[in-house]
Amino acid sequence: MENTLNADKKKILVVDDEANIVNLLVHNLEREGYDILVAEDGLSAVDIALAKEPDLILLDIMLPKQDGLTACKKIKMSLNVPILMLTAKGEEIDKILGLELGADDYITKPFSVRELMARVKANLRKVEANMAVKKAISEGKNGDIEISKNKIVIGDMVLDLEKFALRIKNEYIDLTLREFEVLRYLAQQPGQVVRREMLLEKVWGYEYYGDVRTVDVTVRRIREKIEEDTANPKILITKRGVGYYISDQGLLDN
Repeated sequence: MENTLNADKKKILVVDDEANIVNLLVHNLEREGYDILVAEDGLSAVDIALAKEPDLILLDIMLPKQDGLTACKKIKMSLNVPILMLTAKGEEIDKILGLELGADDYITKPFSVRELMARVKANLRKVEANMAVKKAISEGKNGDIEISKNKIVIGDMVLDLEKFALRIKNEYIDLTLREFEVLRYLAQQPGQVVRREMLLEKVWGYEYYGDVRTVDVTVRRIREKIEEDTANPKILITKRGVGYYISDQGLLDN
């Protein structure tokens, strides 16, 4: 099923085989001014995503024909689009696998419509901010990009808290919204060890409490993007058995 789209609106692909969930999401997303695409199984989700290139995807894990995790992996191989996974309570292993495959965020069923809308808007804002930074860099203006006072500088790494942007040695580094939020939370208190449980509470929200592997997977993905040697990290450090911290050596807070 597919709606007629307005080119000026953000396109969101809703993928779920439960009609009541689809109707709820479509109704509320259209009220917010988004154009909606709908897929009822994993195979059609991939086909529609690659053909229509939506701005964001809401993707259920349990789907007919092809599960959401497989669909997520296939979509991420071709498109850099934020994917929010819809998952039932207790599916911790699926959450971890989803992070490994490139999912940007999760929301647990039954979900709050208000919370879902907030996460949709936050991920779309990050995409817009990243596009602006990429445009400036492609035009050779990266050295002239104005970085506001709301930033953190760690050696050659600049974390812009307004644009949701990360640059290392003038090279743009693409982070998911969740990766950016973890890095920001740690960087705002350099040298201070933050427990995994605290990161879950402050970054993911109370519903993720106890699923500490989610933090470990996200930190590993961040390191793959910001560290020269992930086996010997210099920026994002592990305090074994406790949590993580950002090295305060050479860090400036502006």
